[in-house]
Amino acid sequence: MANKQAKQALEQFKMQAANEVGVNLNQGYNGDLTARQAGSIGGQMVKKMIESYEQGMQK
Repeated sequence: MANKQAKQALEQFKMQAANEVGVNLNQGYNGDLTARQAGSIGGQMVKKMIESYEQGMQK
């Protein structure tokens, strides 16, 4: 990503999503995650993005 702040925000968002679904992430490489764990994190991120979008539409 070209914008360092955006990259940091996305990393923080990913860590928060992982925490919410009970997956422990390390800073940097996390190649030891199972597909199920990685999918849970990605799914939680998408869920949060959709919720945020829907809240913005209600305004």
